[in-house]
Amino acid sequence: MTLQEAEEYLREHFPLARFMDIRLEEYTGGQLVIKAPLALNHNHHGTAFGGALNALATFAAYGIVWMETKDSPKSLVIKESRIAFRRPITGDLRAIGHRPPPEEMAKFYADLEQKGKGYLNITATMDNDAGETAVSFEGTFVVWNSQD
Repeated sequence: MTLQEAEEYLREHFPLARFMDIRLEEYTGGQLVIKAPLALNHNHHGTAFGGALNALATFAAYGIVWMETKDSPKSLVIKESRIAFRRPITGDLRAIGHRPPPEEMAKFYADLEQKGKGYLNITATMDNDAGETAVSFEGTFVVWNSQD
């Protein structure tokens, strides 16, 4: 699956992705980069709206799990998340989802194979225009075997 096909999938299945005008910029296998324009995602101060930051970070983390499991029928949801807003973002939004270390991925795949369900903790970060960490996100995602 190409990055464009993955973007189309998100925009088709998640109306918020369309409204935010998210774009998948890069997927390296270790990271997924998603961006969205500030013009559609700002608050009354002209900085990025916290809800938009949370949504974009969630999409970046979700995208990592989805890209990992896209080749087989799976169900995927977020179980819980935590986010810290450290600095304002005054430019376009850019979130980076980070793939967990190999040992966590191995446990996830083993649990999915043996138990039919696996959990992944995914982080995402967003920097401001000065290159400083502005947002830190951690989410737990649940994946289970499904024919839906």
